[in-house]
Amino acid sequence: MGTARWLALGSLLALAGLLEGRLVGDEEAGFGECDKFFYAETPPAGLATASHVKICQRFEGAARFATLYSPRDRIPAFSAFRAARPASRRAEQRWLVEPQIDDPNSSFAEVINEAEAIASVNNLGSKQALNTDYLASDYQRGQLYPFPLNNDPQMATFTLTNSAPMTQSFQERWYMNLNSLMDRALIPHCGDGEDLYLITGAVPSDHKVKDRVTVPEFVWLAACCAVPGGGWAMGFVKHIQDDDIIEDVMVKDLEKLLPSNPQLFQNNCGETEQDTEKMKKILEMVNQVQDEERKVQSQESCIPLSSTQSKTHALLAPEAPEESSSFLGKFLGFIATPFIKLFQLIYYLVVAILKNIICLLWYITKQVINAIGSCLYRLGSATVSYFVAIGEELVSIPWQVLKVVGKIIRAILRILCCLLKAVCRVLGIPVRVLLDVATFPVYTMGAIPVVCKDIAVGLGGTISLIFDTAFGTMGGLFQVVFSVFKRIGYKVTFDNSGEL
Repeated sequence: MGTARWLALGSLLALAGLLEGRLVGDEEAGFGECDKFFYAETPPAGLATASHVKICQRFEGAARFATLYSPRDRIPAFSAFRAARPASRRAEQRWLVEPQIDDPNSSFAEVINEAEAIASVNNLGSKQALNTDYLASDYQRGQLYPFPLNNDPQMATFTLTNSAPMTQSFQERWYMNLNSLMDRALIPHCGDGEDLYLITGAVPSDHKVKDRVTVPEFVWLAACCAVPGGGWAMGFVKHIQDDDIIEDVMVKDLEKLLPSNPQLFQNNCGETEQDTEKMKKILEMVNQVQDEERKVQSQESCIPLSSTQSKTHALLAPEAPEESSSFLGKFLGFIATPFIKLFQLIYYLVVAILKNIICLLWYITKQVINAIGSCLYRLGSATVSYFVAIGEELVSIPWQVLKVVGKIIRAILRILCCLLKAVCRVLGIPVRVLLDVATFPVYTMGAIPVVCKDIAVGLGGTISLIFDTAFGTMGGLFQVVFSVFKRIGYKVTFDNSGEL
């Protein structure tokens, strides 16, 4: 027995060595190496507050998923992960705690068993849920990132920081919804899930388990397919009530239901490039999943009626007739007993048949109502889609006509421009000649005054030159004569009378 205990303790320590939940510091903007689990490596904007704790859940030395934990409610706000194929083997449930949430100075840098943490972690349970919180209660530890969706040995998801209180029936249906949606709707329409980003979260209510752990009002799932040119985004909501059916919503509508109206995916998961045809096919598969869940609920509603028949029989059984001390009383009782038993048997058979008939009629009625509702919903969706498509085409017709008219006008203008250019080139030379001929008289008449002026100036200059030449010549001759007489000695004098 001692050897078995040592082996169990050794396996638990080995598991704790493989599991590691690294707390991300406030100085880091995102979730560290766990940012790869978010679309465009960007965590949701608006969900995290100063009181939340960011955890990068690790296993066997590798990051597995990211968790935003609320110490006030002692439940996770969300867990983000990538789509993966479920593991073939079953998981061994060993629920572990995160020591550094309650004790930041703890020497444990990874998740450990609660029994081991009691003696070594200060203030254990002051900010996170413990296994003891779920004992003797109507709730179980429901995983936001369920272990059936995990492709590793499925131990990383068994941490209390990934769990919120859920009833057993709700937990089973939540896991069933996730498995059905992943296998039939989400992964097949996203390239086998290689580019599928998933976020599951819980919105707290006012109810708490043992006045410590907050029960979610509803849980939600947001999916983002990042396939280039064929992506899509879809949201799902499931309320805690056992009879509630999972609802499909658009991501923008889901964000309005969450606190602080956050943005779950950057750029709304590439909203401008999303494939609406894939989303329609996904919605068809989601409707099938919802119909199957309604059938399961209808079948479960009939089980309590049949299971309570024995109790009803016990209540309807009459008391045994009192024994008479007389021989006559015993004789009458002996004769009447078979008839009483036969009457009781017939009564029980009639009651059981009536109950089964009522249950069957109720089941058929619900199925018919559900089928009619589903058909009406599909018919309405198809009609709305048809009219929307027709409306889009009708709206686009005027725009297309305007585009065609614009192209025609532009072509006509180009033709006219080309014709004008050709006419201008053909008529270019004659027009210039006509312009020159037309302007010749103007230039000629304008030149006559200038020419006359130039002639007059020339004549005046000529006459002036002749006079200047004559007077100059006479003056020169006079100077020569005077000089000659002066040189030969004749003296010429003039008297007052002017004679020589």
